[in-house]
This record gives sequence, structure tokens and C-alpha cells, in this order.
Amino acid sequence: MVIVANVDGETEGEVVLDGLGFAESPRWRDGALFVPDWAAGEVHRVGPDGRAEVVARCASFPLCVDLDAAGTLLLVSSGTSELLRQELDGTLAVHADLSSAGSPPWNEVLVGPDGTAWVDAIGFAFPDGDPRPGYVVAVRPDGSVVRAADDLMFPNGMALVDGRATLLVAESYRHRITAFDVRPDGGLDGRRVWADLGEGTPDGVCADSEGALWYADVPAQRCVRVREGGEVLDVVTTDRGCFSCVLGGDDGRTLFVVGQRWGGPDEGASGRVLAVRVGVPGVTGAA
Repeated sequence: MVIVANVDGETEGEVVLDGLGFAESPRWRDGALFVPDWAAGEVHRVGPDGRAEVVARCASFPLCVDLDAAGTLLLVSSGTSELLRQELDGTLAVHADLSSAGSPPWNEVLVGPDGTAWVDAIGFAFPDGDPRPGYVVAVRPDGSVVRAADDLMFPNGMALVDGRATLLVAESYRHRITAFDVRPDGGLDGRRVWADLGEGTPDGVCADSEGALWYADVPAQRCVRVREGGEVLDVVTTDRGCFSCVLGGDDGRTLFVVGQRWGGPDEGASGRVLAVRVGVPGVTGAA
């Protein structure tokens, strides 16, 4: 059972997908939910009728995705240090070579409305866990790649707020959300702490229409909604680690939470997608 602890009390969530190897990096676009399964190297699309189908395959761990303003699927192939683009015939083409600006493992990708994509690099190689700083690169629409921000401790989920003028980056190992001003060329300036989360460990994130941020927390098995400054507004608790979340549904008020019982890539098929109703909708349109 999923318990949503917020100002309105408690409610149950609905299981949307179950039995995935490692669910992560969900995205909502045009009435459909996209969910990568890192363990299987597959991207699932759940349509309006609730049916799931595999729409892309790429052997990568991590395997994060996003969609651009035209609905084109972009995938991070961490092992080959490439940002891939799905063509109309379903094949994958190289959109950008990330190796010129850094090294794997590559993690999350976020695409802005002008086609600029930000991709973060964790900063250490699995499975040694040696904490070294990571960074964010900006991939321009022409495929050129530049280093946009450095010294991030396990950069994870990203979101755009303030009319897409501010990029938020979850720093898992610093237990905070870091903000940057977005330059017209996709570069990042004005680094600052947007929210100190105390003991919170942010993974995937999503923004809502009030400028607040939901972040998934693996060790705490919950998703937390915070405003700038770190005030906690709502909490969704589950029975397994929460790795990411996205707002969607017909009215934007469904929070899709992805998670699993974390014991490493070989844990087994405990990946699950849950849908819970929340009060504030997500940001409409492309990222």
C-alpha cells in the first residue's frame, strides 16, 4: 500500500507498471508516460488506455531519457558517452558525442524548449563508489557539447523553473538542490543553493506550476515536495526506494513515482510505477 501523507490526509496510490528490473527517469508527454527500465535496456510507453509497449531499446546503465518539443525521444547511452535520438523509423542515431566534454557514467538528461539538452555525469564509476565531483554539460541543438557546471556531488535529477530561466540540479551527496541561471546559449551562471534538504537525499525531480519541486528519496522511500528554501509541503511514502517522479495525467495532478527495492542492478524485478493524486499540477508543455 502507498500512503500519501500531506495536508489532506492519507490516500492510496495505483500501480501503473510492475515487475520492471530497474525503473527510472519517467517522462510525461502528449497523454503518455515514458519509463525506462535500466536493467532490461528498454523504454516503455504507457498510453491513455493503460497499455504498455516497448518503444526503444538501448543497453545502458544508466538509461535516462527525455523528449524534445517535437516529441522526439532522446536517450543517454552512458557506456558509449552518446546522446541518442530516435528517428521516425524507430532507429537510434547519435545526436551528440558527450566524450569531448567529460567521461561516464552519464546520468540524467533534460531538454529545454529550444532544443538545448543538459546531461549530467555522476562523477564516479560503478561499483567502486569513490565520491568524486560530477558536472553538467549543455548539448546545443546543433549537437555541440560544452561543460556548463562543475563540482557537483552526484548530480541527479534536473528541472526548469521560473519560466524556464532557472535550472535546478539535485546533488544527492550534498543533500541539496542547486540552482543556476540559464544563459541563452544553454550555459549556466549564478550558482546558488535553492534548498538545503537536511537529511534528504534527492534523486529524480520534477517541478510543478507553483514553482515547487518534488524530489525522490531512495533511502527514505518517499517523494517530498519542497519550495525554494527547503520548506516541506507534501510527502508521499512508499514501501520501496523512490528513484524519480514526474507530474502528468489529464489534468497534470498525477504524480508518477518510480522505485524498487535497491540492492544493486541484480536485485531482481522489483521496479514499480505508482500513480498518486496531488493538489498542484505540473508545468504544461515541453520541459
